[in-house]
Amino acid sequence: MAVFWRCLTGTRSFAAPRAVVLATLTVLLSWSGSAVGKKKLYIGALFPMSGGWPGGQACRPSAQMALDLVNYRKDILPDYELELIYYDSKCDPGEATRLLYDLLYTEPIKMVLMPGCSSVSTLVAEAARMWNLIVLSYGSSSPALSNRQRFPTFFRTHPSATLHNPTRVQLFRKWKWTKIATIQQTTEVFTSTLDDLEQRVKEAGIEISVRQSFLTDPAVAVKNLKRQDARIIVGLFYETEARKVFCEVFKEKLFGKKYVWFLIGWYADNWFKIKDPSINCTVENMTEAVEGHVTTEIVMLNPETVRGASNLTSQEFLVQLMSRLGGKNPEETGGFQEAPLAYDAVWALALALNKTVAPLRARGRSLEDFNYNNRDITAEIYRALNTSSFEGVSGHVVFDAQGSRMAWTLIEQLQGGSYKKIGYYDSSKGNLSWFGNDKWIGPGPPADQTVVIEEFRFLSQKLFVSVSVFAGLGILLGIVCLTFNVYNSNIRYIQNSQPYLNNMTAVGCMLALAAVFALGIDGLHVQRSAFPIVCQFRLWLLGLGFSLAYGSMFTKIWWVHTVFTKKDEKKDKRKQHLEPWKLYATVGVLLVIDILSLMIWQIVDPLHVTIEKFTREAPKGDLDVLIQPLLEHCSSEKMNTWLGVVYGYKGLLLLLGIFLAYETKSVSTEKINDHRAVGMAIYNVSVLCMITAPVTMILSSQQDASFAFASLAIVFSVYITLVVLFAPKMRRLITRGEWQSEQQETMKTGSSTNNNDEEKSRQLERENKELQKIIQEKEERVTELRNQLSERQALRSRRRPSSSQNQNHSAPAPPAPQNDPKSLLPPPGYPLPSSDNHSIPPSYSNSSSLYQSDGKISLNNCHTSRLQLLYK
Repeated sequence: MAVFWRCLTGTRSFAAPRAVVLATLTVLLSWSGSAVGKKKLYIGALFPMSGGWPGGQACRPSAQMALDLVNYRKDILPDYELELIYYDSKCDPGEATRLLYDLLYTEPIKMVLMPGCSSVSTLVAEAARMWNLIVLSYGSSSPALSNRQRFPTFFRTHPSATLHNPTRVQLFRKWKWTKIATIQQTTEVFTSTLDDLEQRVKEAGIEISVRQSFLTDPAVAVKNLKRQDARIIVGLFYETEARKVFCEVFKEKLFGKKYVWFLIGWYADNWFKIKDPSINCTVENMTEAVEGHVTTEIVMLNPETVRGASNLTSQEFLVQLMSRLGGKNPEETGGFQEAPLAYDAVWALALALNKTVAPLRARGRSLEDFNYNNRDITAEIYRALNTSSFEGVSGHVVFDAQGSRMAWTLIEQLQGGSYKKIGYYDSSKGNLSWFGNDKWIGPGPPADQTVVIEEFRFLSQKLFVSVSVFAGLGILLGIVCLTFNVYNSNIRYIQNSQPYLNNMTAVGCMLALAAVFALGIDGLHVQRSAFPIVCQFRLWLLGLGFSLAYGSMFTKIWWVHTVFTKKDEKKDKRKQHLEPWKLYATVGVLLVIDILSLMIWQIVDPLHVTIEKFTREAPKGDLDVLIQPLLEHCSSEKMNTWLGVVYGYKGLLLLLGIFLAYETKSVSTEKINDHRAVGMAIYNVSVLCMITAPVTMILSSQQDASFAFASLAIVFSVYITLVVLFAPKMRRLITRGEWQSEQQETMKTGSSTNNNDEEKSRQLERENKELQKIIQEKEERVTELRNQLSERQALRSRRRPSSSQNQNHSAPAPPAPQNDPKSLLPPPGYPLPSSDNHSIPPSYSNSSSLYQSDGKISLNNCHTSRLQLLYK
């Protein structure tokens, strides 16, 4: 009704202009001729003049207009005259049944039946095939009538309600929507329409994600639409229920820039402003809720100025129809909107009958031979109608395979409280005529669902760079340690620390630090296809680095424990020669076990990229999007099983290493002089590894925390290992140097950092040798002095006889000194002097003082504790 009212208001007046009337009368006079001698063909019609849809009030005058023009035309059915026999069906199937009986069993024979309402058309079309009658409806829109098995002879110029669906699908495609929702009133016409829509959108690759229905109260259905995030919503309900729906829409805030509603276009233009006691929303509320919705409406009046089969334009038809109605208000006249369809229905029938005249005449038959048992004439009329194609006042008239009219669809949008035409769609040709004046509340057509933006979580680059700097410095430290160890491998102290094992430790530490870079590389740096290679690098670098670094330290501790923990054989074990190949073989076994396990893992269950999804997050601002955080992981099908095997094996090695380090903490051996430093390194590595492994598994979903914990544990373990193993060696060689004498080396031994028992023993041995040399020198000096004393004493004895005689006369001789035999003995621990067969002179005390004057053998320089070691 709204479309027609707009068409009428587009004219200058309701009364036909004089020129139009004169032209029409001239045409009628030219077509007029005597009806005498023409044979009559009767059409039985049921016009609903009252009832639920009083469409016959405008459709009957319109059909009669068409009959008058057809009967006056000489080029259409020149030998026949069409006559309309009609009854008022009141849009009631029961009343229509009685009238159908009268039409069929009352003379004359009717060739075609023309019902109106869908309910009446369903009854008539289903029964008509029993009488071989063609049924041509002008006002039936039920999709159920598009069933050729049930209604084999049914045609209609009123398009099916499903004709809206191709237009809707076309709009969905235009605005790139792939997900819609529906809400319908539970009546047969809307259910059938929705079933057809579901089939069409499925073929177009569009999903109906939410489907709601209601009988009288739409509150629950609207709430479900809101809860299930429906955005593009198709509403199928009558006008009174539409007001109820949109009152609930306003309450649930299911409108605005995020939503689009599709409604049926045959509501009144002001349907949302009509006061309705069944709702509790104001006109302002309803106006706000319906703003921006889109309607699809069957074009029942040709929008173009085209003269069709009747030689009338659509505007001229409206003028003549208003003249027939006697100036009645179109909005108060039932069926005014469908009147062009009734007009074109008569023309479609007349043209089809005209098309059958020649084929029937060729077979010796004619239209007046029709009866209810004659299927041949019915078949000819069916073929003629099925191939109908002409321009009518309602547009191009053509029928589909189900006998339904293919017509244009008008697309309108409510903008600022009034409907604006935004396009037409010709479903028969698939042609969309778009005006481009669609208007949206937001920046454009809304999304069909909350836009989910997949966003990968990447490692913090500041964290990665910071840890990489430490790892790089650690690699440089490892190179320095390795270079130092190789360069000084010929020094005895370095040789006694098994330098080749230390070299393996340094190389393993550098491999472990290289794994830090692989751990920090993610999808930000490499493509998805190359990420599994990074995963393999991580696995191999960590595995080989651990095997070399920890395996070499574990081998040292293992050998020390094996050789020196049995007390009974301790002394014998110390004297055994250490065979280096056994140490290298132990490390090799550990390395081969890791290589084989990694190869089996890689071949049987290779690592690949898996994506972990997190809870969607809403970004800041009023954006209709959600962020879907994603995180890339290196994983395999049986990841937990492989990790269990690896962690179990490595964990046992770590625990065994701690045990062996504890057992050998008091062992002293020259063959591996740094085993205590190795034990300290094993303690630190084991503790860090045992803490890091489970924590990183727990923090696997937090990329920054997981990387920081794992990488820093590797860095700290490597730094501790390198410093503990190599720093003491560097300090020893730097502070003492190869240029220093053995004595200086001995004097500095006491301040050396290596204070184990073996080192002290070697220091005492060197000091003992020095003291023996000193004693030998002193013994030679004592012997020389004794010889000198003996010679002096012999010389004095030769002079004594001559002088003694003179002395006897002067004074008595002094008493001879009493020589204590003990005073002539050497100090304790010295060898007895060899006998020279000379007596010791009385003046030996002088020689004794001479002996004491040599400070090198005094008690201050030769400590008693050192003297006790001379003959040890």
